[in-house]
Amino acid sequence: MQNIIDRFISYVIIDTESDPNSTTTPSTEKQWNLANKLVEELKSIGLEDVTIDKNAYIMATLPSNVSHEVPTIGFVSHFDTTPDFTGANVNPQIVKNYDGNDIVLNKKQNIILSPKYFKDLLLYKGQTLITTDGLTLLGADDKAGITEIVTAMEYLVKNPDIKHGKIRVGFTPDEEIGRGAHKFDVKKFGAQWAYTMDGSQIGELEYENFNASGAKITFKGKSVHPGYAKGKMINSMLIANDFINQLPKGETPQETKGYEGFFHVHHLNGSIEETILELIIRDHSASKFKKRKETIHKIAKKINKQYAKQFGEDICIAEVKDQYFNMKEKVMPVKYIVDIAEKAMRELGIKPLIKPIRGGTDGSQLSYMGLPCPNIFAGGHNFHGKYEYVPVESMQKAIEVIVKIAQLTATTDFSKQK
Repeated sequence: MQNIIDRFISYVIIDTESDPNSTTTPSTEKQWNLANKLVEELKSIGLEDVTIDKNAYIMATLPSNVSHEVPTIGFVSHFDTTPDFTGANVNPQIVKNYDGNDIVLNKKQNIILSPKYFKDLLLYKGQTLITTDGLTLLGADDKAGITEIVTAMEYLVKNPDIKHGKIRVGFTPDEEIGRGAHKFDVKKFGAQWAYTMDGSQIGELEYENFNASGAKITFKGKSVHPGYAKGKMINSMLIANDFINQLPKGETPQETKGYEGFFHVHHLNGSIEETILELIIRDHSASKFKKRKETIHKIAKKINKQYAKQFGEDICIAEVKDQYFNMKEKVMPVKYIVDIAEKAMRELGIKPLIKPIRGGTDGSQLSYMGLPCPNIFAGGHNFHGKYEYVPVESMQKAIEVIVKIAQLTATTDFSKQK
């Protein structure tokens, strides 16, 4: 356990926040600090073919130790942290034998991690938790996943009696800003399938995610002195407000769950002359996803028609761009890769929690790039904020799952899976 704690803390104290406004890969220079450390660590634990490319994508190999042919599998995690909350000067707190009561993260600022609000805490009574100090995020998303993969590989190197095929390891930058898989060389990676260790609660096993698009709506207006504005002024901010009010009711993130999709307005910036509205569109169903995108254009068309005579040209310009798609379509033809992970969990006494991801992972993009890639729990909770925590026992179990998947892959007759 102490080995896991020490390794995890050595990662999270390194600031690797990504930047969506940057055009470089990685998007921030500081991501190289952890990337270079990981390269040396992978070499030191005995992995082979350890490489890092010009964009900081890391790959390494654990060679097969069996004589028969076994599919090459991979395990993938990302080392950047979200720009939603600061990842600088992370100061992890260790809570041993958690008693089920409130955890004071920061006494001075009265920041409390409470099971009254975060009920999942009660699942981990008696366990060792790693929390923040209330001033930063923790970085378990996804440095817990990296910790688990590195520790599992180290364990397999030290225990050659555990039989496994060739295993590839991959660590990526910029996942949190949607670019983690953009420059991932699937051919070079050379695995037949992989697993991202990027889920949350222990037992999570996911192979369905949202179809995703981003929309940028530009509203044009006309600024006139308010005292003489009758019939002349067009306030673009009010038109943007009208657009938002025409979106389907009850279909926001805070009002939906499970397979339910949503429209999420996340940025609004404007003046009388011009207002820009940004939102994301999400749905698991391909047909519903298509209709949601059509809804954006229909509302824009209606507004343009309303102001056609007064403005003389389109007053509302809608741009909708696809971001990623539901990996289910690519995973279902090889569903046995999910079955192996589920079997691994059951054999370890872990109850699989198979559910759709209300978001996306590197795995969703990798699946469409030719690398089917379900997602497995990494153990953390309350990602992207100061209430983030991870039970060390969950990380231990994730390590055991990686080892068990390697074992099962080496003993499964895949001729029956074709």
